[in-house]
Amino acid sequence: MLRPLLASLALGFGCLCAPVTLAQSQITQADTTALGSLLQIDALIAVMSAEGRANGGDMAADIFAGQGGDAWQAVVDHVYDTAHLRRLFDTGLTQALADDTATISAMTAFFGSDLGQRVLTHEITARRALLDPATVKAASIAWEKLQSTDKPRAAQIERFAKANDLIDSNVVGSMNANFAFYRGLADGGAFDPPMAEQEMLTEVWAQEADVRADTIDWLYPFLALAYQPLTADELDQYIAFSESPGGAKANVAIFKAFDSMFVAISKELGRSAARLMAGQDI
Repeated sequence: MLRPLLASLALGFGCLCAPVTLAQSQITQADTTALGSLLQIDALIAVMSAEGRANGGDMAADIFAGQGGDAWQAVVDHVYDTAHLRRLFDTGLTQALADDTATISAMTAFFGSDLGQRVLTHEITARRALLDPATVKAASIAWEKLQSTDKPRAAQIERFAKANDLIDSNVVGSMNANFAFYRGLADGGAFDPPMAEQEMLTEVWAQEADVRADTIDWLYPFLALAYQPLTADELDQYIAFSESPGGAKANVAIFKAFDSMFVAISKELGRSAARLMAGQDI
């Protein structure tokens, strides 16, 4: 059975550089597009695009035994086009925020501060650095060392992950994307006989332990690397914001936006993969 390699952690909001002012109570897509730009979502999406293109190569080896060729590369390039991803994200964020101007105000207040700007810049910089396998290995070793040499700092990193529900949220997001990939394969006629939805769900849930382990293995080294420049007091301030009502709602909205983005592109990848396997034009 195919095991799509789609897990991707939706961490980091980008740098908020100025307040967002809404003249009306109903949030429009134009508002959230502006908010995303202020949050430097384009910088984060550029990293996600690079991650997706790398995963696309892994998928070619897994699905097509390395024979996907230019046709599969064209699919990956289209799906992970940054403008395409940004449109999907903006639509998802508009739906996630609905008319919640209070959450936008909370995001503006924290991420518009000097600390907020530095935090988010560090997150994107660290995520970009982890595109390099050597940096991933070094960050993992550094996290293991931190747990024994600086237990208070390690515990603080773990509190941050818990405050933002980063493990479960990322696991759920990855599994939703994997299920969407199967749905895309089914829509494209890849399964003979057809695969029932319950069978797809069973297959996805069978991957949960591996997805969770991969998430944990990536998450903590990432957080330790990203927040290394912050003092303990600064990280405590970030945790306090995350635990506040506004911070919690902001986190949920961002995850929902990225979840909808990854579900859309995963289904698109599945459908295109099915057509390629059948020898059809895409």
